[in-house]
Amino acid sequence: MLRRHHAFRLRAACARLGALVLSGGLVACASLPPLAPAERVHAGRFSAIAKLDDRQENLSGRFVLSVRGESLTLDLASPLGTTLARVETGPDGARLTEPGSPPRELRGASAEALAEQALGFALPASGIGDWIVGRPVAHRAASTTLQDGHISAIEQDGWTIRVLERFASNGLPRRLAFERPAHAASPAIRLQLVLDDPAG
Repeated sequence: MLRRHHAFRLRAACARLGALVLSGGLVACASLPPLAPAERVHAGRFSAIAKLDDRQENLSGRFVLSVRGESLTLDLASPLGTTLARVETGPDGARLTEPGSPPRELRGASAEALAEQALGFALPASGIGDWIVGRPVAHRAASTTLQDGHISAIEQDGWTIRVLERFASNGLPRRLAFERPAHAASPAIRLQLVLDDPAG
């Protein structure tokens, strides 16, 4: 019964995201507020696969990750650029906002819990600011694999992060895969990021 409930929630979350994409004109009018300047900004494309029992849901689009000290903001958009959600984390907890009139806002202790509540599956939000540049989060248990002098894989906080390709110009990750196995009634997640060339 619990697994059927989560499968329904996963379908409902993807249906809601699909509705946001299809109503792009309406959502664009209710966009999220602009962000303050960031220390680091990473942008690119994402594709996510969530599997639960024999069901699979796919989602893809664009992302912008803005890092400010211990705080970060992750904006998710459809392939056409329509805002889907914003996830913000910091020392005071986490907030997830979906655009609308009025915007839908959820607050909690962790971004992973909020994403699972709103989207039906977790996002690697608590560590992505470090993982996206190919390093584990400091002062938290982690296992790493080295290849050619670079970290090629990280296991931390239940996630496995693999660096699949690097930029030739600076050696930073260009393409990454994030994986988390299914546990309890939560689906298995595979997330791929392809970053835009910062020099482009």
